[in-house]
Amino acid sequence: MPHSRTIEKALPVPSELGSVAIVGMGYVGLPTALGLHAAGVHVVGIDRDADRLRAIEARSVDLIDSDHRQLARSLGQDGFELTADAARMADADVVIVCVPTPVDRHLLPDLRALQGACDEVVRHARAGQTLILTSTSFVGTTTRMLVEPLMDRGFTLGGDIFVASSPERIDPGNTTHTQRDTPRVVGGVTPECAAMAARVIDLLSATHQVGSPEVAEMTKLYENTFRAVNIALANEFADICAGFAMDPMEVIAAAATKPYGFMAFHPGPGVGGHCIPCDPHYLLWQLRETRTAAPLVSEAMTAIAERPRGVVDRMLGVLSDAGKGFAGSSVLVVGVSYKPGVLDVRSSSALEIIDELTRRGAKVEYYDPLVTRLTLPSGVSMDSTMEPAEQDWDLVLIHTVQPEHDYSWIADVPLVLDATYRFAPTAAGHSA
Repeated sequence: MPHSRTIEKALPVPSELGSVAIVGMGYVGLPTALGLHAAGVHVVGIDRDADRLRAIEARSVDLIDSDHRQLARSLGQDGFELTADAARMADADVVIVCVPTPVDRHLLPDLRALQGACDEVVRHARAGQTLILTSTSFVGTTTRMLVEPLMDRGFTLGGDIFVASSPERIDPGNTTHTQRDTPRVVGGVTPECAAMAARVIDLLSATHQVGSPEVAEMTKLYENTFRAVNIALANEFADICAGFAMDPMEVIAAAATKPYGFMAFHPGPGVGGHCIPCDPHYLLWQLRETRTAAPLVSEAMTAIAERPRGVVDRMLGVLSDAGKGFAGSSVLVVGVSYKPGVLDVRSSSALEIIDELTRRGAKVEYYDPLVTRLTLPSGVSMDSTMEPAEQDWDLVLIHTVQPEHDYSWIADVPLVLDATYRFAPTAAGHSA
């Protein structure tokens, strides 16, 4: 592995940037394409999913308001193209890979989309291109999937083609830390590669250059592993506080008054989305090859995986205290997206919770004003109830509170379990 180093100053690069092909137009690729097009770059968005391309053209996609406005502008202008034709990347001066890197049901990396995208990039590569991998993956991915195949084709890295890793840092639905406001790490195979990649990423945000793609890849794994470990700790402290009849949010708020050495993380029903439930498993999977132990990370990820079932157990306790059980009880799960303000249900703990409640005999429905239809891991599909206030519920679980929607009706529900720990309190409320 190359020795890491921080590059203080990028090498001189051409002042103008030609066309950029974005491979994968999902939650990372689309905002990336919009940001570059807003900067005056000709963008070709490539995605093999025709439904996704149609959704973008119809503006029926999950974006923050500023990106929605930019999408409306971009769709009506020259220099913003959408296509399913992977061969179009051969015409671009820059190719950015933004495909998903999930884990499978065994929590092992699912590299099919990434490998397929990189194979296409290598196949269509030409001299003079800059290739940037932004997908989160194991350390050495850029070398294995791009550098080595390109060298096999006869390219000279840093000479006639330029390759770098710059892992994405987009937080869907976050209007405080936008793409423009969040610096990006760039690690090139050579200093020339880093400079060529930085000139592209600089159009999106500030950049911090490191000495190799491997350092950039490890940086992203460390970032999200840090979050996973601290979320697991916050969940554990919430359980500890419950044993002392304390409000964990009061404890966290008090601890957060310390101006150094503490960062507030909050407990919840589980961890979902595209990063935290997945990225640390890429690290753990790779460490098995070197027989390197990471007990803290392993325990944190186990605790995160077990959290949804713990919420179900707590729901049973609330019902039991009222002389009821799951069998025949009507249960409503409020909010099923993995975080407030988004439509995304990938790895949402709500899915596992609903499946487990159903398995235990409860009559389960859900209400989410943003997610109108849901497919569970079991394969069962269900629709959001339209009028939750008009029905009688034995228990309501607060899982995700969507902003700017009325939840005042929950005050009239006899039993409420707040798994967010931040829902407006009611006389009958409990915390998970």
